[in-house]
Amino acid sequence: MNHFWDERYAGPDYKYGTLPNEFLRCQIEGRLSAGSRMLVPGDGEGRNGVWLAGQGLRVTTLDYSAQGVDKARQLAARHGVALEALCADLAEWRAEPASFDAVALIYLHLPSALRRTAHRHLAEALVPGGWLILEAFEPAQLQFSSGGPRDVDMLMRVEDLQEDFAGLLDLELLESVQVELFEGEGHVGPARVVRLIGRRR
Repeated sequence: MNHFWDERYAGPDYKYGTLPNEFLRCQIEGRLSAGSRMLVPGDGEGRNGVWLAGQGLRVTTLDYSAQGVDKARQLAARHGVALEALCADLAEWRAEPASFDAVALIYLHLPSALRRTAHRHLAEALVPGGWLILEAFEPAQLQFSSGGPRDVDMLMRVEDLQEDFAGLLDLELLESVQVELFEGEGHVGPARVVRLIGRRR
């Protein structure tokens, strides 16, 4: 799988652009202050992690693709921000429990069996009161050509997220919506997504 992403991230262009995800951008103000510790798994070429670092957050970003991680470091250098960028596999990598103030899961799509485990470990990485912010494609996305996996097992329903985070998060938002995406060449056009904002118990 990492060969797939290394090929996708090859070349000078950024597949999903260099601007942050709009939903994530709108959720930071008022929730996190400068110096907060932020974890961004599956950050690809670093667009979200670099923007978050630019807001004064202490960011750890990670991705399965070495090519993506290298481009994330380049983007951070271009913007003059500090960023810890790791090449890691979420099937093996674990954050220390209660070590982050927030986790952003933006289009992090995994096989369902791994997703359930990874989601729980990532929620456990939050301090009490820490925020988890998620946006991902749902099965109805298969009718659109605006991006995302074509394997329904890697798409998420509201019910899946309720089960994944049960007992760990108090949910402020959990919804299924249609949006218009303008994220590089990789996410363009109408899309069906699930969104979640939760707080660690």
